[in-house]
Amino acid sequence: MNLRQLETFVAVAEEAGFSRAADRLHVVQSAVSATVRGLEQELDAELFRRLARGAELTDAGRALLPEARATLAAAAAARDAVDAVRGGLRGTVTLGIMQAMRPPAPNPPAILAAFRRDHPDVTVRVRHGGGSRDMAAQVADGRLDLALVSLREPVDGVQLELLTRQPVGLICPLGHPLARAERLRLRDIAGEPFVELPPAWGTRINNDRAFAAAGLTRDVAYEINDTANLVEFVRHGLGVALFPRSLVGPVTDLAWVAMDEEAGGFDVSLARPTTRRPGASVAALRTAIVAHAAGRGTRRPARGVEGRASTFG
Repeated sequence: MNLRQLETFVAVAEEAGFSRAADRLHVVQSAVSATVRGLEQELDAELFRRLARGAELTDAGRALLPEARATLAAAAAARDAVDAVRGGLRGTVTLGIMQAMRPPAPNPPAILAAFRRDHPDVTVRVRHGGGSRDMAAQVADGRLDLALVSLREPVDGVQLELLTRQPVGLICPLGHPLARAERLRLRDIAGEPFVELPPAWGTRINNDRAFAAAGLTRDVAYEINDTANLVEFVRHGLGVALFPRSLVGPVTDLAWVAMDEEAGGFDVSLARPTTRRPGASVAALRTAIVAHAAGRGTRRPARGVEGRASTFG
């Protein structure tokens, strides 16, 4: 087998279809089909079940997928090593990011702008692959090279490198009865309707863990999959949210009330694989991300965050 066969196989697996894989690889569909058939003949195994709309992996295909990704990653690392000796990094890095990442969390646009100036021949593909737990799984299986996630629990095949930590607070309209509290405990807000992100997202994982540890239950009245809409639901009085200030951005009609330490915090970590060696371009991006976070530090909360509630303006 050769690298082109493996690249084609991985594309069909990830796109769940031959035509979508052909679009991704910029070749005709017949070439994709012929390449996969050749690989199946060489392995003497059917790798895909051909469906009316798309394709799905067989048991043999599922067994091959992680090995194919590892082989392609090793080949990319070898090319990176040669390019580095020749005087410059080249290649492609796939980076997973969360929504609405603002200081003091690492700022992906700022990181990538500086990285592109230093390494203009490296292409960084940015993906938002669902929640933090999902992106960590994609790092483990090779779909992502690196990811910025909000997780504390270990993930098989992934190392979490803590970059920043922020407190969370209650977000509510300025007219809410709790908006002018000095500081809140979880039991003070447990009876409120909540607007939340999906269960696999980092902030939701932190909040669920904190309430469970305190022996409290709550009503998640609305589950929203983006932070902008979450803020709108809170703005219209449909519920409250437990969030770090940085994920919400500059708004003046909402309050942020500090929470006791039992509410936990918002950690941003860099997820990187433990089961494969990173190529030179991946290692360089990892260094740039860590340096950016170290330069910004974990920044203390802004004046007004500790103590009486403040707006986001």
